[in-house]
Amino acid sequence: MSQAPLQQFYIPEEQSVYLLSHHDARKLKDWVALCQAQLAQLGYSNIELIGKGAYGFVFAGSAWQQGVKAHYVFKFSRITLPTHLQERLEEEAFMLDQVSHPRIPKLIAYQRSRGQSILVMERAPGWNLEQVSLKQGRLTPRLIVRIAAQLADILQALRRETGPNARPVVHGDIKPSNLVFDATCEAIALIDWGSSVFAQLDETLQFVGANVMELMSDNLQQTNARLGDVYFIGEEQLNGALSSPRFDEQGAAGTLYALASAQSCRFGHRAIPASALGLPIEFARTLDGMLDPDPQVRRKAGDYFIREMPRMAKLVMVDLPIAPQAPLVPVWGKGLRRPASQEIDTVVYSSRKAFLREASAEETLNDVNDVQLDRYYKQFMQGMGETEKAFLASVSRLGKYPVVGGLAVRWEREGVYIDSSLNLHDPALKPAFIEAVNNMVHLARAIHRQGVFKSCLFNARQTLHLERASPEEAFHCQPEMAINYEVSAVPEMEDRTRQHSYFEDGPDPEELLVLPDTIMQLLQRLNEIHHTGMIIFEALPKHLKIHSYYRLLDPQREQEFRSLLSRMLAAVSQIEGLGVSGFMKMPYKDTRFFTHLERQPEHFYPKDPKEYVRKSALPAPPR
Repeated sequence: MSQAPLQQFYIPEEQSVYLLSHHDARKLKDWVALCQAQLAQLGYSNIELIGKGAYGFVFAGSAWQQGVKAHYVFKFSRITLPTHLQERLEEEAFMLDQVSHPRIPKLIAYQRSRGQSILVMERAPGWNLEQVSLKQGRLTPRLIVRIAAQLADILQALRRETGPNARPVVHGDIKPSNLVFDATCEAIALIDWGSSVFAQLDETLQFVGANVMELMSDNLQQTNARLGDVYFIGEEQLNGALSSPRFDEQGAAGTLYALASAQSCRFGHRAIPASALGLPIEFARTLDGMLDPDPQVRRKAGDYFIREMPRMAKLVMVDLPIAPQAPLVPVWGKGLRRPASQEIDTVVYSSRKAFLREASAEETLNDVNDVQLDRYYKQFMQGMGETEKAFLASVSRLGKYPVVGGLAVRWEREGVYIDSSLNLHDPALKPAFIEAVNNMVHLARAIHRQGVFKSCLFNARQTLHLERASPEEAFHCQPEMAINYEVSAVPEMEDRTRQHSYFEDGPDPEELLVLPDTIMQLLQRLNEIHHTGMIIFEALPKHLKIHSYYRLLDPQREQEFRSLLSRMLAAVSQIEGLGVSGFMKMPYKDTRFFTHLERQPEHFYPKDPKEYVRKSALPAPPR
């Protein structure tokens, strides 16, 4: 039997700490505290956790060096990883030491403390561009071009055969969250070299410095590429091609596109092309070429990007006055930001995704034995077209905002019907959130299928956790447990047909947990009370999670509402089997209809921006 092709990617999703079991959450907190204590013993101060991923944790700290306060980043590998994976931290230190560029923070040291590997690097000032994008939405065309010029300069430097080994270096994981942006001087810094390798091929796809013996060895027959973020890497890296500078071209293209369009992936370029984002026409055409399905077009556009970006960066550009987007579906917001004790930690749960896959898609990952990969890639992305992937990623992006509610999208021959209840809890983020919502609508309009997609957005801090010793035992609620809800008075609805139902679209074929009749009957009674919300039961062998969000819209029936929720909790002891079962209810039916639209229309930066500003009645945004 031939071996399944290795696909070079990782999943950039990190489970909320509020969804972990009590035991796992405690282990995580203890481990973070241990890392912080080790750094303090080494003489660092102002230590804080700034990131975590599949392989480790990242902290920031500072220390005085010759009378100057220096800021550092510390990377710890997870001690639960196999030894060969823990050793990757040392390999990352080695690769970082091979590159020298003013936009790449330098390696300070690689050291071991009590058997724990620690990588110490300079800390670049600013915020990563994914954070900037989520806060600001689409970055201005002027800023995109400025970032692009800096990226092209970095890529050009990595291509040069310099350094001790005189070979091009591939970063392998260029994406917005790996670019730190200093707003004071609009400079970027490329970080996280955990996926970097020496290129096997140069930009012309010829072997790098290889003699005859090397060409015959296995080292040049198999890729040395490391894992890259599935949302941003190109086809070659995903499919296990020999590593080359083209990998980073693709990461750069996906990054620039995502920042210009306020998305968190590269996949939306067919429905929302770069030529629709108000960018300078030459730059937009280049970016579209770099994202083209044809590899020859991609390479030609990549060469043009590297060669011509310094010239394109000299284009005179100003930030144009732009009216904020109006939401294509309703977006509700709180008047004031919630106090810290009620912060929102949003998690997205989506169902009914199977119909988005291509019927004839090649099953390339059936032989991969990895639980997370199997659950995520096979069910979420494998077999989907680019636009379908982008749509699901756009829904995931909504979950990066403090928002609760739900979404139901129904595709029919004539167009797309969308029901939504999106409640944003930070008004300062509303313009950026609206852009994310509108992207979701644009992408939905470009999908030509028939089916229903549903998504719930809930606050993980409200999740209830029940544990048991074995799958044979029943789950039992603690006496103090309760399902939280809010109360809002709304006018009485005369037309009861406008009320939304838990059972609007029938049973979900992708949900495997069958709830007991008692809970189903209580849900039917709840359904008669005017409210909005959702409840999801997630049954694992030793852990039951109850995710919920409820808002009662008929205060006169609060006592009955509270009683039904309490009785539903008491009935969880009757749950048998494993899996997920969820129900969602909108406040009322307010379906929005959109015709299909394959591709957003072209929209370019004006040839004379100063004249455009002069004619515009809107004031220019502050720099």
